[in-house]
Amino acid sequence: MTEARGHPVLLHGFTGSSAAWGGAIVDGLAGVGLPPVLVDLPGHGRYAGETDPERFTLASTLDLVEAVGEWPADLVGYSMGARIALHFAVSHPELVRRLVLEAGSPGLATDAERAERRAADTALAARAVDEGMLAFAEFWEGQPIFETRRALTEHVVVSQRALRLRNDPASLAAALKGLGTGALPGLWEALPGLTTPTLVLVGALDRKFVGIASRMAEALPDARLVVVPGAGHTVHLERPTEWLEAVTGFLLEER
Repeated sequence: MTEARGHPVLLHGFTGSSAAWGGAIVDGLAGVGLPPVLVDLPGHGRYAGETDPERFTLASTLDLVEAVGEWPADLVGYSMGARIALHFAVSHPELVRRLVLEAGSPGLATDAERAERRAADTALAARAVDEGMLAFAEFWEGQPIFETRRALTEHVVVSQRALRLRNDPASLAAALKGLGTGALPGLWEALPGLTTPTLVLVGALDRKFVGIASRMAEALPDARLVVVPGAGHTVHLERPTEWLEAVTGFLLEER
């Protein structure tokens, strides 16, 4: 984990780690004077092996994010990390200068939707524990949402798989139960009150999240929507140059 005063804080996705952003993103940010603070979320990376439910609450996770950054700072999240980043910005708007949400969602709007998702996540958590990390990684990577990852170079695919396998299935199961989409409150109603300048970033081939991103950008008072052509759910891996252009341009704008 890297710490730097006022530098952007990056939150990775489920089954990832702070290293999963890749060298192109980290070096690209550093190259324009924005060396990032890289955070391992509960149950991932340096926290693989932890299963204490108290470590996987939203409050505990937001405390972890606050502890590693030097605030106020920019906050960048991908997928699960974007959801956590949005919760952090809503809870601590005075700490976040600019917010970047890649392939993110404010969560589910109704209790019924969240209950259905919790049941699905509970089954997914059991699968992780029962099948082990390798089988679960293969299953996770094979989901339709990641279909566009086939365009990644072999080096990126192999390195991402290696990083994913360093995680622990029981810890990932705990993360699903405590921090999954069904476990957290929805934030759709909070979006109109969040005045933090926000970049909503999504791949054009990630059709479900293009819809979510469009709705988010419309609801946020100060948001910019960027849809990256030819990219799916993992824009930072599939189109790192375009990701850096959009993100660094947004973060370095005069403020």
